[in-house]
Amino acid sequence: MLVLYSTVLLSILGFAFGTFLAYSAKKFEVKEDPRVEMIKEVLSGANCGACGYAGCEAYAKAVVAGKATYDMCIPGRPSGVADKIKEIMQKNAPN
Repeated sequence: MLVLYSTVLLSILGFAFGTFLAYSAKKFEVKEDPRVEMIKEVLSGANCGACGYAGCEAYAKAVVAGKATYDMCIPGRPSGVADKIKEIMQKNAPN
C-alpha cells in the first residue's frame, strides 16, 4: 500500500510542477524581433567579427536596435548584403 501512495503522490506532484513550469515558460517568454532572424539569414554566416560585433547574430541585433549601419558586413559586401538588410528594415519596420 505504501508503494501505491508514493506513486500517487509523486504523480500529483509531477503534474503540479509540470503545469507550473509550463505556465511560467509562457508567462516569462522572451519575444525577439523577427527582423533579427531575417537579417541573420541574409548575412554570410561566417561569424568572423569583421563588423566589430561578436558574430552575425550580435550584428543583426545591433542593426535592428539602430546601433549599427547596414554596410558593416565585410564578407557580404560582394553579394549586396547591405541592400538586402536595408530592404528588410524598410519593409518590416514596426508601426
